[in-house]
Amino acid sequence: MRSAANPARRIREDIEGRIHSGEWKPGTRIPIEQDLALHYGCARATVSKALGELVAAGLVERRRKAGSFVAHPPVHSAVMTVPDLAELIAARGEAYRWEARTIVRRQNTNDADTLQIDGIHFAADEPFALERRTIELAEVPAAADADFNVEAPGTWLLAHIPWTSARHVVRAVGATRTEATALATSSGAACLQLERDTWRGDRPVTHVRQLFRGDRFDLVAEFQAGTGKRDGN
Repeated sequence: MRSAANPARRIREDIEGRIHSGEWKPGTRIPIEQDLALHYGCARATVSKALGELVAAGLVERRRKAGSFVAHPPVHSAVMTVPDLAELIAARGEAYRWEARTIVRRQNTNDADTLQIDGIHFAADEPFALERRTIELAEVPAAADADFNVEAPGTWLLAHIPWTSARHVVRAVGATRTEATALATSSGAACLQLERDTWRGDRPVTHVRQLFRGDRFDLVAEFQAGTGKRDGN
């Protein structure tokens, strides 16, 4: 009864129900406010209030000059692990795709052969993360024959090369114009940058820089008081 007496709440609950039921999937464009006002028989300001509450709840995102869309739920990754983005995205029920942009063989500063791969990870056919990865071919010679146009290098490495230690460096950065275009966001938008080095013994395996939209990816760690243990140890 309270929803009937509160039009904004009724609209919010209706849209929220469509999202949770899967009728409106992440990335779905929500009808414009004028059409929703006509559908619900209310003022446009009432619709705007309802959508604002859904934005605050993280269920809807507004894109400048594009409209309102069902938000993509953030993907969570443990800080102290080396995740496979394909698995993380699939676990959210979204289709995953990798697109390689450049694959170049070159020498590093120590004249050792490396493979540099640039590409984009997609979730539900929308850009999720940019990646630039360097693989040390002296340690991973099989990478020279791998088809990274088909499989993301991180996925391939986790399946073929055991690692013994890793180092993460996480920063909040603003997207450059080029990065923003690739991630379908605005220039200067808040992004999470993750740089990771992994080793096998004392020998480097790979270095990667991944750039995520700030609203699409969370790094999570769990601690127990007095133990010093963290998730992934």
